[in-house]
Amino acid sequence: MKPLILITNDDGITSKGIGFLVNIMHQIGEVVVVAPDSPQSGMGHAITIHDPLKYYESDIFSELGIKAYQCSGTPADCVKLAKNHILDRLPDLVVSGVNHGSNSSVSILYSGTMSAALEATIEGLPAIGFSVCDYSYDAEFDHTKELVSEIAKKVIEKGLPSATALNVNFPKVSDEPIKGFKYCRQAKGKWQEEFDERTDPSGRRYLWLTGKYVLFDEGNDTDEWAINNNYASVVPVKIDLTDHDYLQKLLSE
Repeated sequence: MKPLILITNDDGITSKGIGFLVNIMHQIGEVVVVAPDSPQSGMGHAITIHDPLKYYESDIFSELGIKAYQCSGTPADCVKLAKNHILDRLPDLVVSGVNHGSNSSVSILYSGTMSAALEATIEGLPAIGFSVCDYSYDAEFDHTKELVSEIAKKVIEKGLPSATALNVNFPKVSDEPIKGFKYCRQAKGKWQEEFDERTDPSGRRYLWLTGKYVLFDEGNDTDEWAINNNYASVVPVKIDLTDHDYLQKLLSE
């Protein structure tokens, strides 16, 4: 029996990135897509509680014989819906993406892409989030094809530790091919936010969130270093946010 692969994302079911991922995973196993019906970037691990959750079957990938469903909810909702309602067996792998834009460093905390992957780990399912550091609607993904396939096959074959997902980020396409991938830690950094104040036609003020990423980490073992040196970064991430070192210190006082 072919491995069952669930595909979702946060850019919406019509995005170029999910279509790219579908074509690769279709060569590896049986694919089912459950994805948001509209962009859900920056939603983090939000779930739908106070509104009805709706989903509809879509023929967007019917030429490949792939069942697809568009959902009114968030990326995390999509994984919950697929596992508990749509699929008739547990998937062997959950893949989220390919995201249009980076999810390295602290961005993982805001990422709908990675929240879908982490939701899968809560359900006991191996999961990978794929992202390319290009925010363009028409971003180029072909330079990642071989590595996406290789990493997915490795996880299907070898599995992942309990409650652990992989956060994979690729550099933007350039004149040079990607050198390969590196296993990394998450870089220390933050988004330096600014609020651009504007006025609407009625004279009412409103704010638009802008800003830039600031890197505090000079290590050569981080995701940011790997991406900036034309490698794909592979960071294992856990759903357990406990600071175990500090916990032990507190217990010893």
